[in-house]
Amino acid sequence: MFFKQVRRNAAKNRKGNGLFFGSLVTAIIAFYTLLSLGELDVMHFLSTIESDAVQKLMALLPLVYAISLFFVFFLVYFACRYQIDSRRRELGMYLMLGMRRRRLFLLLFCETLWSSMVSLLIGLPAALFITEGISLATARIVGLGILGHRFSFSPGAVCWTMCGFVLVQLLSMFILCIGIAKREPAEFFQDGDVKKQAVASGFRSTLCFAAGLGFLLYAYGLGMFRLHSLHITVVLSVFVFGILGTFLLYRGLGGMFGLWIRAKNKHAAGLQIFTARQVQENVLSQHRSLAVSSLLLLMALACISYGISMGFGRSSDNRSVDLSLFGTKEQVDAVLEQDGVQKMVQDSFPMYLSMIKDKYFRGGDREVDISGLTDALAALESSGVHTSDEADLIENIIENLHIEYVIAQSSYNDMLRSMGKEELQISDGQAALYTSVANDGDFGRIWQEVLEGNASIGIDGEAYELLPQLCMDNVVADRAITLYLALIVPDDMYRKLASEPEEYCRNIRLSDRVVEDVGLMRAIQDMEGLLDQTEESAKEPTENPTGVEYDSYLGGIGRNLFYTVAASYLTIYLGVLFWLIANTVIGVKYLIGQRETKHRYETLSMLGAHTSSMCVSVNRQIRLYFSLVLVTAIVSSAAAIYSMFTSFTKLPIGVSVEKVALIAALGLVIFAGLEIFYIGIVRRMADREIRMLQMAKE
Repeated sequence: MFFKQVRRNAAKNRKGNGLFFGSLVTAIIAFYTLLSLGELDVMHFLSTIESDAVQKLMALLPLVYAISLFFVFFLVYFACRYQIDSRRRELGMYLMLGMRRRRLFLLLFCETLWSSMVSLLIGLPAALFITEGISLATARIVGLGILGHRFSFSPGAVCWTMCGFVLVQLLSMFILCIGIAKREPAEFFQDGDVKKQAVASGFRSTLCFAAGLGFLLYAYGLGMFRLHSLHITVVLSVFVFGILGTFLLYRGLGGMFGLWIRAKNKHAAGLQIFTARQVQENVLSQHRSLAVSSLLLLMALACISYGISMGFGRSSDNRSVDLSLFGTKEQVDAVLEQDGVQKMVQDSFPMYLSMIKDKYFRGGDREVDISGLTDALAALESSGVHTSDEADLIENIIENLHIEYVIAQSSYNDMLRSMGKEELQISDGQAALYTSVANDGDFGRIWQEVLEGNASIGIDGEAYELLPQLCMDNVVADRAITLYLALIVPDDMYRKLASEPEEYCRNIRLSDRVVEDVGLMRAIQDMEGLLDQTEESAKEPTENPTGVEYDSYLGGIGRNLFYTVAASYLTIYLGVLFWLIANTVIGVKYLIGQRETKHRYETLSMLGAHTSSMCVSVNRQIRLYFSLVLVTAIVSSAAAIYSMFTSFTKLPIGVSVEKVALIAALGLVIFAGLEIFYIGIVRRMADREIRMLQMAKE
C-alpha cells in the first residue's frame, strides 16, 4: 500500500508540474553530455595527435561537473519547493490523520527517488540520442566523415549522472523537510501570506534606479573600451559595477514602476491597474531573484555566443595543402607514381620557397630595402586612430621588421588554383606581402591597413609596389616553418633573390571524391598510412630507396581543433545550464507568488470578474515579469559579447564575420523561441490555477 501511494503521488506530481519535470530531464541530459565528452569521435581522434591537451581537458571535467552540480542543486531545489508548496493541504491532511512525521518524510524521499528513476529512464536515452547527434555533427563539420563514426556509450558517465542527480534531489528534499518539521498540522491548511516588503520612498527608489543604471553604463563602457588591456583592476571593476548595478536597478525598479502606474491610473480600464500592481509587488518582494536571474541569463547568452564563435570561427581553418613531401624531385615523383597514392591525389605541385640572398644578413648580393614599410607603419602609429595596445604592437613590429623569405608566384598560384581561389596578378614593379602569423591578434589587421595605404619596398635600388591584399594561405601542410614576413614575386625575380632556388617541397591536395567518401581527416590518415609503408620499405636495403619525409594537415589542425571542441562544447553546455536555471527561478518565483495571493483572485471573482479576464491579467503579468528580466539581460549580454570580441577573443583573419554573426543570430532566434515556449508553459500553469479557483467556487 505504501509503495502504491508513492507511485501514485509521484505520477500526480509529474503530471501537475510537467514544466519542472522537464527541467529535471534537461539537467540529466546536460550532465551526461558533459561527462561523455571523451567518447566523441572527434575526441578519440584528437587523443591520437593531441593526447596531452585532451588529458588536461578530461582532468578538468570533474571540476566542471562539480560546478554543474552546484547550479543544478538550485534548479532542483526550486522545483521541489514548488511541488511541496502545491501539496501543503495534502501533507497537512496526512499529519491530521495520524501519520508520523518520520513516515511522512520517508514518503517524500521515496517519491523523490521514484521520480528520479523515472527522470533518468527518460533523460538518459534522450541524452544518448543527443550525444550521438552531436558526435555525428562534429565528425561531419571537422572532416572525420560519417563512415568514421562509431556508437559510443559511457557507463562511467551514466553512473556519475545518476549519482549526481539523485544526490541533489535528496539533498533538496532533505532541506525542505527540515522546514516541514517545524510546522504544525494546522499551518498546512492556511493560505500563504504575502511576504512583507520594505516599501522604499519614491526618492529612494529613484536614487537606486539611477545609481544602478549609472553603474551598468559605466561597466558597459569599461568592458567595451578598456577591457582589451586585461588589467586586473579593469576586469574587477567590470564585474563589481555590473553586478552591483544590476541589483540596484531592480531594487529601484519597483518604485519606478509605481510612478508609471500612478501616471497611467486615470486612463486605465478593467484589470490593468491590478495587473500592474501585481507585477510591482513581485518586483518589490523578489528584486534579488530578478537580479540573479538576469545575471544568469547574461552569462547564458555570453557563453552560448562565445561557444558559437569559437566553434564556427576556429573551425574555419584555411585548408590549403593536405600533405607536403620533402625529398629530391626523383624521390617524390617515385612516391606519387604508386597506384595507391596516385588514386588519392587530386593536385600536386612544387612549392618554391627560399631565404633571400640579402647582403646584410647572409652575405649575398641582393639588397632589400624595408624603409618604405617602416615609414608606412610609423605613419599608421602616429595617426592616433588605434588603441594603446595596437600602438604598442605597431611599435613592436617596427622594431622587429625584417623580410627573410621569398616565394615564387607560380607555386603560390598553383596552390590558390587547387583551393579554387583567384590567382595573384603581379605585374612588373610589383610584389605581394605574405605572412603565416596573420591569424594571431591584430598583427594581420595592421598589415592589411598598411598595404591598403600604397606601401612599397625596395629591391636592388628599385621600388616595388606591394599589392593591397595580405597573403596568408599556408604554403606548407603543417606550418613546418613560420614565415614572419615574406615576399611573393614573379618567377624570374625569385630565381634572382633565392639563395636555394630549388623546390622546397611538393604539396599535395587529396581528391575531393575521396574526401567526400570517408571525410578529410580519415582520408589524410589513409594517405599517411600509404606513405608510412613507403618509408618502412625505404629502410630495408633496396635498389631504389625513396627517403621521402612528409608533414600533414593534421599536425597543424590538431591543437586548433582541440580548442574549438573544448571551448565551444563547454561554454555552450554552461550557457544552456545557466539558461535553464534562470528560467526555472523566474517561473517558480512567479507561480509561488501567484499561489500566495490567490485570495485576491477569489475576491475579484466575488466582485464579478470573469475567469477569462483574470487569465488575461495573469498572462500580461507573466509577460511583463519575464520582460523585466530579459530586457536587462539582453542589453547587458550585447555589451558583454561586444567586449569579448573586441578584447580578448577575436576571430581569425579570413573568417567571415557575417557567417559567425548569422550563426549567432540563429542562436538568438532559437533562444527567443525557447523563451516563448517556456513562457507559454508558465502561462498555462497559471491559467490552470485560476480556473481551479473558479471550479472550487462553483
